[in-house]
Amino acid sequence: METIILLAPLVGALICGFGWKFIGEKGAMVTATTLLFLSAILSWVVFLTHDGVTERIQLLTWIESGSLLTDWAIRLDRLTAIMLIVVTTVSSLVHLYSFGYMDHDPQWREGEVYKPRFFAYLSFFTFSMLALVTSDNLLQMFFGWEGVGVASYLLIGFYWRKPSASAAAMKAFIVNRVGDFGFALGIFGLFYLTDSINFEDVFAAAPALAETTIRFLWTDWNAANLIAFLLFIGAMGKSAQLGLHTWLPDAMEGPTPVSALIHAATMVTAGVFLVCRMSPVMEFAPAAMAFIVVIGAATAFVAATIGLVQNDIKRVIAYSTMSQLGYMFVAAGLGAYSVAMFHLFTHAFFKAMLFLGAGSVIHAMHHEQDMRNYGGLRKKIPLTFWAMMIGTLAITGVGIPLTHIGFAGFLSKDAVIEVAYAGTAGGFAFWALVIAALFTSFYSWRLMFLTFYGTPRGDKHTHDHAHESPKVMTAPLGVLAVGSVLAGMVFYGPFFGSQEQVDHFMGVPGAEAHATATGGLIGVAHAATEGEGEEPHERAPQVPGEGAIFIGPENHIIHEAHLVPKWVKVSPFVAMLLGLLTAWLFYIRAPALPRQWADTLAPLHRLLLNKWYFDEIYDFLFVRFAKWLGTFLWKKGDGNVIDGSINGLAMGIVPLATKWLNKAQSGYIFTYAFAMVIGIVILITWTTIGAGN
Repeated sequence: METIILLAPLVGALICGFGWKFIGEKGAMVTATTLLFLSAILSWVVFLTHDGVTERIQLLTWIESGSLLTDWAIRLDRLTAIMLIVVTTVSSLVHLYSFGYMDHDPQWREGEVYKPRFFAYLSFFTFSMLALVTSDNLLQMFFGWEGVGVASYLLIGFYWRKPSASAAAMKAFIVNRVGDFGFALGIFGLFYLTDSINFEDVFAAAPALAETTIRFLWTDWNAANLIAFLLFIGAMGKSAQLGLHTWLPDAMEGPTPVSALIHAATMVTAGVFLVCRMSPVMEFAPAAMAFIVVIGAATAFVAATIGLVQNDIKRVIAYSTMSQLGYMFVAAGLGAYSVAMFHLFTHAFFKAMLFLGAGSVIHAMHHEQDMRNYGGLRKKIPLTFWAMMIGTLAITGVGIPLTHIGFAGFLSKDAVIEVAYAGTAGGFAFWALVIAALFTSFYSWRLMFLTFYGTPRGDKHTHDHAHESPKVMTAPLGVLAVGSVLAGMVFYGPFFGSQEQVDHFMGVPGAEAHATATGGLIGVAHAATEGEGEEPHERAPQVPGEGAIFIGPENHIIHEAHLVPKWVKVSPFVAMLLGLLTAWLFYIRAPALPRQWADTLAPLHRLLLNKWYFDEIYDFLFVRFAKWLGTFLWKKGDGNVIDGSINGLAMGIVPLATKWLNKAQSGYIFTYAFAMVIGIVILITWTTIGAGN
């Protein structure tokens, strides 16, 4: 079953890429989509039936060289099962949605065959992501990691006639390579220190890494901290954390289904998965973990501020994704890996729905993406409106405070904020996330008010002809809406219940005794939540690598998060209300206020509108120099040195020598015989002289 889950998307990619000529465009697209749904159904079967015990399914021996022995195998545990349903569910719905979205795509000319290629890229992307999350060693993970990078390059630049799309694809590819270099160094370091890249061997050696010193860049480092830091650099690139985030908003140049696939649940969450997968190493690297927390909190805050002023509907949601990824890294950096995965899980549903809903709006408005040209669309496209309303309620965190009743984001985001308070004693990370929650609420409701409320703006003809998307596009929205409503309430207990519930769900050894108390696989949200004054339970000794995650003996962050003051638990809800009321005031009650505030705070508005000038700074520091160096090597090196000197010398000597040698080719036998005699004489003379000496 697991092999089918992994390979079905690859088969679909091959059929769409090479077999569409034999079965037709429609047949290839249907085949690829059917295989994705098969993979998704089997993934849910695995998720709901897996007992949490780590399994290893070997497919083949991959590389054997010296001490390096690497198999291609599937590592099946709770982390893998969670990522399987996230990746395959979103991908299959994106495939189905693409039937309608790409049907009348204006980017392509009559008679061009491009749909099979698009579906082939989507399926290849999904296969690469599945290869990543099912990997049993770091090389296999790196294969999937790079495969996802290649597929994202192809998908972001799918509209190759648009210079902006080609530039965005190049930018995503190059920025990710920066992070991947750090990831590769981390893999090299682990192989150097442990003589293996297999997870079991690396995890078993993790305690020894904490006691090892390694020299790197002329400085001595703690090995565990250095390795964890290098691996996180890779995660920063793939998950668009502050510093390596500039590719993410530009990736909106790809078709909207691509935006949903890349930014909702797959590529950008790979970094979070990496940190959680490497928890046995991370737990012994406190300095690296602190760095992850700071970067995650800063990313959540900065991205939320930029999202406040964006006007492109897809870019608003893109910066929202970047901000939510920051939340996940804060939880992972504090050792609450299950909470990071909880927010990753719920985020997949409501963010995919928001992106696909935005695509439905764009489709209805004839590919207009500027929200300032929308308005009054809720009666024109009611199904899309309600889908995006549910997504907005989920991402902003609407629910009943101090209960476990609410939309998906209400429970998972609040869990992250409670962990942040417990882990930092109410420090920078906590307040950054609360303020980011306020900003998230503001820009999310701003998007809803500008798009669906008020009077129509922009082109009147476009508004008059706006219509609801076909069922093939609205059906996936309905499925995702169910997840956006229920995912948080149903899975709160397993991800953020009592420590016993979390341990049992994540397959941590020694948790079997608590299986009855946790209510089985799914658990009940309030079944065993730890109360105030309770002590964390004593875990059975755990060997790094046993179970989906490793939690050190001093890590009681889940327990401590349940004991935070009530005002901390309520703070995200208050932030949501403030954001909602401010957005209502600005865009419904007094629409003139945004312009007045923008004029009053002009420097701040320009800073946010220009995305904190990260692109301009990078252009000045790196891009200009790289272009200058490339031009110099091209004109001075290739042009002057190679073409001017070496090529010039060759053009002078070679023709002259050729002309002289041509004279020796007379065509007469006696000439050649004479040359042979002269050669023999020279050879005998040389041999005689050598013998005499």
